[in-house]
Amino acid sequence: MNMNLYGHDGQWLMVDCGVSFNEPLVPDDLHTAEVVSADPKFISDQKERLAGIVITHAHEDHVGALPFLWRRFQCPVYTTAFTAEVLRRKLVQVGLADEVPVIVMEENQTQKIGVFSVSWLALTHSVPEPFAMTIDTPAGQIFHTGDWKIDKQPIIGKGFSADRFKALSKTPIRAMVCDSTNALREGHSASESECYEGLLRAIEVEKGRVVVGCFSSNVARLVALGRVAKQTGRYLALIGRSLINMVGAAKATGYWPDDIPLIESAHLGYLPKEEVLAVVTGSQGEPRATLNRLASDTCFDLSLDADDLVIFSAMMIPGNETAIMRLVEQFKGRKIRTLQQQDTALTIHVSGHPCRDELSQLYSWVQPEIAVPVHGEPEHLVANGQVAKLSQVPRQLVGRNGDLYQFAPQVCIRRQMVKTARIALAR
Repeated sequence: MNMNLYGHDGQWLMVDCGVSFNEPLVPDDLHTAEVVSADPKFISDQKERLAGIVITHAHEDHVGALPFLWRRFQCPVYTTAFTAEVLRRKLVQVGLADEVPVIVMEENQTQKIGVFSVSWLALTHSVPEPFAMTIDTPAGQIFHTGDWKIDKQPIIGKGFSADRFKALSKTPIRAMVCDSTNALREGHSASESECYEGLLRAIEVEKGRVVVGCFSSNVARLVALGRVAKQTGRYLALIGRSLINMVGAAKATGYWPDDIPLIESAHLGYLPKEEVLAVVTGSQGEPRATLNRLASDTCFDLSLDADDLVIFSAMMIPGNETAIMRLVEQFKGRKIRTLQQQDTALTIHVSGHPCRDELSQLYSWVQPEIAVPVHGEPEHLVANGQVAKLSQVPRQLVGRNGDLYQFAPQVCIRRQMVKTARIALAR
């Protein structure tokens, strides 16, 4: 649940404002809140200094808290067209449809936001229009990667282009603030196109119903499953409000292909089982999501029988292992088969984040003076810092939530300068 603040000359710029789900508000608490965000008290107490909010992409852990917290900030929001469409739909749900100034930015565009000059750089991830950015001030220029991977053959959008990032080495980058999610994994992340091939091979041999659980924001995965449905003689339906909203945003911004039809989920029960392909929410074992209702046979639109197949086309987020395995056991108890990535050599899920080879490649292109690993558990941040060091980045600053990273005039981390906490949000 990302919430980053950059400060210069008495002003602040927020980058991303996200949520997490079903997590405790304090460490090791057995009680969890359904929707959790970082406590914004530090910046909301001085909101007159907040020049603006920039959202890098439309994943919940980057944009999900903004509709609930915007009244505490009351400043303009800058993002690209697809993310803006997703955000506007969320703002309608909380009664802020016409109150939040959302400014749509384009690739390579530069926007002055207070004392900050922000430029948008396109890259590849697992959602349409993921963007990195440079943040320029008189004290130096920062490169904030957001979430990314090097995907030469994405299902949606253009392949990763190195040229723009190589050019950054010619305009000195003071610090590169970089995604660390897969910093413990060797090699290179697989392409979304490889995942399409894997899902096709897994589904084309099936004779019964197939259900796929995945993240609703992964529009590329949904498009891939639409193609699989066409090639295997199945009808594709979505079950889950967040899936339907995301595809609505994709259609509104031109990212959903015209030749991939969807049927109403209420029609699934009338189809022969070999013609059913349903995409559902709940791949992390969320108690109120569709996969849980399917496991307990309480889903209104669809019932599964013995020997039907449930595919988990999503990573197992750390901390969710117990809930997911409980879900798997429920299906097995009804003789419904399940398929997770660890069960097969087929590529049925790919990560949207860079492995070590990709991290090293981007560090060598950008050549920052300082590496700042973010977006991961402590061991991921440390591993990212090690990759940066091996990639000849002169300095690595590895910190924690609440630390203040000082880039100029002296370079240092001032530990625990800001009190951090989590708060529950009501949906």
